[in-house]
Amino acid sequence: MTATTSAADSGLDTFPKYLLLNAARFAGRPAMRHKDFGIWQSWTWSRQLDEVRRLALGLRALGLQAGDNIAVIGANRPRLYWTLTAAQSLGAVPVPIYGDAVADEMAYVLDHAEVRFAVVQDQEQVDKILGTLDRIPSLRGIVYDEPRGLGDYRHALLHSFESVQERGEALLAADPGVAKAWEDGIRNASGDDVSVMLYTSGTTGRSKGVMIRSRSAVQAASDTAAFDDLDERDNVLAYLPLAWVGDHYMNYAQGCVSGFCVNCPESGETVALDLREIAPTFYFAPPRVFESLLTSVTIRMEDAGRLKRWIYKRWIGVAGKYGEAILEGRPVPLLARLDYALGKFLIYQPLRNVLGLSNVRVAYTAGEAIGQDLFSFFRSLGINLKQLYGQTEAFLYVTCQNDRAVRADTVGPAAPNVDIRISEAGEVQFRSPGQFAGYFRQDETTAETVTEDGYVKTGDAGFFDASGQLKIIDRAKDVGRLRSGALFAPKYIENTLKFFPNIKEAVAFGDGRDFVGVFLNIDLQAVGNWAERNNIAFASYQELAGHPEVSRIIAGHVDETNRRLSREPAMAGAQISRFLILHKELDADDGELTRTQKVRRAFVAERYRPLIEALYDGSAEKFVETEVTYEDGRKGRIRATVKITDARIHAPAERDLAA
Repeated sequence: MTATTSAADSGLDTFPKYLLLNAARFAGRPAMRHKDFGIWQSWTWSRQLDEVRRLALGLRALGLQAGDNIAVIGANRPRLYWTLTAAQSLGAVPVPIYGDAVADEMAYVLDHAEVRFAVVQDQEQVDKILGTLDRIPSLRGIVYDEPRGLGDYRHALLHSFESVQERGEALLAADPGVAKAWEDGIRNASGDDVSVMLYTSGTTGRSKGVMIRSRSAVQAASDTAAFDDLDERDNVLAYLPLAWVGDHYMNYAQGCVSGFCVNCPESGETVALDLREIAPTFYFAPPRVFESLLTSVTIRMEDAGRLKRWIYKRWIGVAGKYGEAILEGRPVPLLARLDYALGKFLIYQPLRNVLGLSNVRVAYTAGEAIGQDLFSFFRSLGINLKQLYGQTEAFLYVTCQNDRAVRADTVGPAAPNVDIRISEAGEVQFRSPGQFAGYFRQDETTAETVTEDGYVKTGDAGFFDASGQLKIIDRAKDVGRLRSGALFAPKYIENTLKFFPNIKEAVAFGDGRDFVGVFLNIDLQAVGNWAERNNIAFASYQELAGHPEVSRIIAGHVDETNRRLSREPAMAGAQISRFLILHKELDADDGELTRTQKVRRAFVAERYRPLIEALYDGSAEKFVETEVTYEDGRKGRIRATVKITDARIHAPAERDLAA
């Protein structure tokens, strides 16, 4: 039997069935690792089966039954991943929830999902749940992984992870037949049962519970694991939010069907170090992570000596000219290949080692559009970075790129066994193996999302180019026109801006208006490093964002963005006329971003309406007062006078001059 086994051919239509299979075929191979107190601990597939078995039987002893929903809340931890499989082995439905969600958000999902149990990482999640118990009437128990801070808690709902596994172990000791009965239950389970309920990021409103059936999830994961030749020899670092479909699919689902090892970092702060130590072969990150990596490289080089800066600039130029062609096996002159080989020795391989990407065989980015220059930069280093377009309702993959047909301006053709069409209104619609079964307790919304002939409406505008690759323009509802009739695609403008390491976030406005105006967030790490090197003192983000020299630097980036837009015939009429640097960072706790770090455009527009009005009424500055949420949940207010800057508009004819 191959490492990736087709569910249709083998009857493997649930992930617990793959656990039994992997414990037999890969018994001694590592299934999971976790770095704790600076030391990597490993669990083989056979040991992982034992951990899941004891947990499942303990949860059943607590009262978890088939059909129950069980929340899984926290960072990437082996015990939380085991909870997914343990719940599925009993016919229960795991509901991953963002560990950094504020108490109100968490209570909403727990109540809406009607969860009976919650398995959480630590005291933080316990406190959030206990503080909102009156809003979660269905909850019957809370199981916690890390006991620190919980020693004096005596709530009847609380159980330690160890105590739950001890219950399972006691059942096994009392009756050895319990283990066989549990495994028989797994083998007899139906692939038509719901495997997981994943809540959407809530970009346009309240999150929705997306139900994915077991057979659909397994088939989708099998198709893409085969597409990228993933097997038990591969290695991944699981550092993205446990509740995000990207983590659940890339790490949990593909890990089950292929048998590769999932590595959990010690903490969010140690991801960069852990990435270098693990050196994964398969890597997935949203554009924001790649932007951060490029920012860190840029900062390092600005701090380097003159010779090192010259070497870096010299061979990064070579990579930009020939790197992608060499990666894809296209013809390249011999002297250029030799020059690139020298650059690989001097720059590219050391840089990949520093970033933890030295062994990457396949890398993906998704979640939102990535800037073309950013995308090409990493591919030019010899990293096989590809794009995919996905949605929670598809169980991630809708499109993906073949190794030798990768382009920065598209997201590729349809993924294996996925059918895509473009509606008359220009909306992307799909049918896929991983297609969702519906929204939990929202039949009307499900009916609005799925067409009569079974296609899912994505809400994104796009088209197929001549080569059959899909191009996503923007959210269909966000694409508009200026009063002049010029096309306004805010995401395209925002991604062009975000290529600059000093710009962390951008929000563009212009639909139905005379010109394009933009809100910007500076990148505190990149701009802060620049300030330190130039002896510019600052005490906060707000102070740095308002500094005249920072405004001058950002104005230069906006000018270069307009120059680039002027070279694009479709976008030349939507150059940025005015911009401002926000006095605070956009934050998920303030509702401005989703938990997957996507801008909630409508919320931002409403919250900062006075600043938008100032962009368009000719004001040079605007005083604002904004409520903020601190990490401990307290509220506060910050006040600032935000300056508004005019930008230079470039004539479309400059495209030819620049060329």
